[in-house]
Amino acid sequence: MIDKDDPNVQVLIIVPTRELAIQTASTMKKFSKYLDLEIMGALGGTSIRKDILRLENQIHIIVATPGRILDLAEKEVVDLSTVQTVILDEVDKLLSTHFMPVTRKIFNFLSKDIQVLLFSATFPKESTQVFQKEYVPDPQYINMIAQDEVTLKGVTQYYAYIEEKEKLHCLNTLFSKLQINQCIIFCHSYKRVELLAKKISQLGYSCFYIHSRMAQDDRNKVFHDFKNGDSRCLVSSDLFTRGIDIPSVNVVINFDFPQYSTTYLHRIGRSGRFGHLGLAINFITDKDKVNMFQIEKDLNTEIQAIPQDIDLNLYTI
Repeated sequence: MIDKDDPNVQVLIIVPTRELAIQTASTMKKFSKYLDLEIMGALGGTSIRKDILRLENQIHIIVATPGRILDLAEKEVVDLSTVQTVILDEVDKLLSTHFMPVTRKIFNFLSKDIQVLLFSATFPKESTQVFQKEYVPDPQYINMIAQDEVTLKGVTQYYAYIEEKEKLHCLNTLFSKLQINQCIIFCHSYKRVELLAKKISQLGYSCFYIHSRMAQDDRNKVFHDFKNGDSRCLVSSDLFTRGIDIPSVNVVINFDFPQYSTTYLHRIGRSGRFGHLGLAINFITDKDKVNMFQIEKDLNTEIQAIPQDIDLNLYTI
């Protein structure tokens, strides 16, 4: 229970991406105005001076990316010893090789007597066992939904077996045939993201792009404008796979097919949200076949060959 009269930080929510931090903090602020609670977002790529000034006032809950909250703690700008509850969202990402050292350092600033909550749609136990034994020695597991339903519910999956040089033509055909509210197209690298976005614009379609090498202000603007419906198409790296909720997205296209089932799950999960239906279309080349078969096996699903005509009722209701 949060005590609104206590001026100290009582809840810390850590998320892996800046976009997810913005979204989570924004959503929490909508609720907090009825509860008289102060919420703060702290994310990298923005002025740390603003965070320092904000922390001079009462803050009950901080939503942060790992690097920024660690920086604030190491500079003794924020006292994390008063935190009673820490939440790790997309915990499999936060405990990955890239984030694990930072996550551990953050926990060194926290009290030993705290509640720890770990959330993710994909939760591989093997990658969390060491961390769990040290920081969550007696956990309670709550499985909200079966693993296969996480993947399949509301999302129809198809593949198009093509050559690399045919991808752009296939994409253009889909644009002309599908009834797209908004779509997200995933590529492997930031260079391919920018190149594809340029090609789509040359085809005459409105298109934004986003990836981790962009300036934070530019990322924020793209995220805000796409969420507001200023463009129907967003080309993205895997930056945009985690937890981003845009209900109007009804089509996801894997222009570059992912290597791992967790990445695939999080990508196609950008459609079919909030009870809506969604469509996932995967471009498969010769080199992708093995990965597709493995993902089908891992997720206990079947990705069907794309038909000549796709029933609108599968993704427009």
